[in-house]
Parts: sequence; structure tokens; C-alpha cells
Amino acid sequence: MTGNPDPLGWGILATGKIARSFAADLALVPGARLAAVGSRSEESAQAFASGYGDSGTRVHGSYEALVADPAVDVVYIATPHSLHLAGARAAFRAGKHVLCEKPLTLRTSDAEEMVRLASEHDRFLMEAMWTACHPVVRELRRELASGRFGTPYHLAAELGFRVDAPPTDRLLAPDLGGGALLDMGIYPLTFAHLVLGEAEELRGVGTLSPSGVDLDVAIAGRYPGGAVATMHASMTSWSSRSASIATDLGRIELQGDFHHPRAAVFTPVGRPEQQVVLTGDEPVVGRGYGNEAAEVDRCLRAGLRESPLVPHAQTLTILRQMDALRADLGIRYPGD
Repeated sequence: MTGNPDPLGWGILATGKIARSFAADLALVPGARLAAVGSRSEESAQAFASGYGDSGTRVHGSYEALVADPAVDVVYIATPHSLHLAGARAAFRAGKHVLCEKPLTLRTSDAEEMVRLASEHDRFLMEAMWTACHPVVRELRRELASGRFGTPYHLAAELGFRVDAPPTDRLLAPDLGGGALLDMGIYPLTFAHLVLGEAEELRGVGTLSPSGVDLDVAIAGRYPGGAVATMHASMTSWSSRSASIATDLGRIELQGDFHHPRAAVFTPVGRPEQQVVLTGDEPVVGRGYGNEAAEVDRCLRAGLRESPLVPHAQTLTILRQMDALRADLGIRYPGD
């Protein structure tokens, strides 16, 4: 696609809440167009296209028809976690590139298979980790790496909300990968990885539901350079959704929900008048999903098969961490 001035044709596979959020931001991305929508029912696909597409957006009553659509260049997979691999496999076989919701799969072995398939079919693959593409987080990473804010020694991050839903809901269904760790815990784990490096040790404790789904998870981590992290994910209570980093020169606080923050603020100890506010070097597109779509566009036009912001190795590292934490907590999914 290098040098191709034509809009990138997106196909959205599944029409749930996350797909709606993504589609709303996709409409704001230059060079992107919602070419087609696929659902298990044509009625659902039609309603989605009416809300987020244009007169030329095609409607498909099956995922198979969506990935076969010649107007689609890249497929955004928004199904429950346990269905990601099947969707990606079908997309790759149809010659499509893939942006797949997080976590990429339920377990590392399935993610390794997805990466293998992408390579076999010479297609682009990226996990839809919008936090890694967020302008504020990207600027924070650069400033921390420069040493401007000192050496980080402690990171704290938490993400949780109360889930009031029937046991069949995706978030509470073991067969769909429900639970706090994969849905919420992936964010503090990824954030710590982005700013501190690859964890040297992680320990987890948690509370499971009678069906074996993790409702609350607390994680302690040790990172390179003597840094430590405390992380929490919850489906039972309303967390602050905040994150902070303590360094030997001061503190960094992320404003707003840390996984898509408004700003990152560094306050040097004893010198509040020298506070530094980071708001990113480029605009946030919509809520931030637009930035990950723009990254896919940039990579495809450059002929890349993975993103330097969300490389395959990073995605696999976080999944290995969650596999190990699941073993600590006693969380098992069908097929483990």
C-alpha cells in the first residue's frame, strides 16, 4: 500500500460496544473509511452501518462474508476474546490485514499462532492496545527515557468498575475469557511495561467467583533498575482508574483515566512552580481509538507488517505475564 492515496477500507467484525466506540473514532481518521460491517445477523450489521457508516458501507450477515469483501483492506476484530483467533485466521486467509481487540487471545500459544498466520500470509497484525498509541503516553515514555523526570522507582495503576450483569454476560463467562485480569488488568500491566520495561517478577492474588472468573486481582511487580509496581483490576468496585509514578526527583500523575489520559503531570519535589504538563505531540483522535487506527494506516502505507508502537513481542510478553498470573490465581479457561 506504499504510496497509495486511496482511503483505507476498514471492515468491522462484530457490532458490540467496543466496535461502536472504535467506529465513532474511525470516522475522524483521515484516509480511513468504514467499507463494511459484519455481524451474525444482517439486521445488526445494518443498524451498525446506519449509525456509523455511509451510503457505500456494505452490510454482511456473517463474518465469512465480511472478510471476503473486496472493499475491505483491514479487518478490525471486536468479538469476545475466545473468538479472536478464528476471526483473524479467516481474515488472513482472505488476504486481509488485522487489528484485533485486546487481549489478542486467551493464552500465549494462541497468540503465537495468530502471529505465525500473519507471517505466513504476509499480512499486518496489531493488537488494539490504544494506550500504547496514545499521544500523552507516548510523550511520557520519551521524557522518562530521556531522564528528565529522574529514575522511576514505583508505579501504581488501577482500573476497575462494578459489573452488574447476568452470569451469561461476556465479562462473567469463563468460556469467553471473562474476568478482571484480561479485561482490566491488561491495562496496568501494559502501562508498566511501556514505562518501566519488561517485568522481572510478577505475583498475583485475587478473588474468584463460584464459576472461576476472577473478580478482583492485585498484582505486585519488580522491574528493571530496581523499580516496583502495584496494580489492581476489579469487576466489583469503582476504582480511581488512576496511575502515578514516583521517581527520585518527584512524582508523575496521569490525569483522567490512565489508559487514555488527558495529560501527564510531573511535579518535582519541593518545586511545584516547575511543574511540567505533557499533553502529547499530536492530537488525540476522538477518545483515542482513532490514534490506533491511524497507526495501522501509517504502518500499512509504509509497508510494515507490525507496529513499532505495539510490536508482536510486546503483545506476547504481556500475554505470557497474564498466563503466569492466571496460574498464580487458579484461573482456567476451556482449552487450557
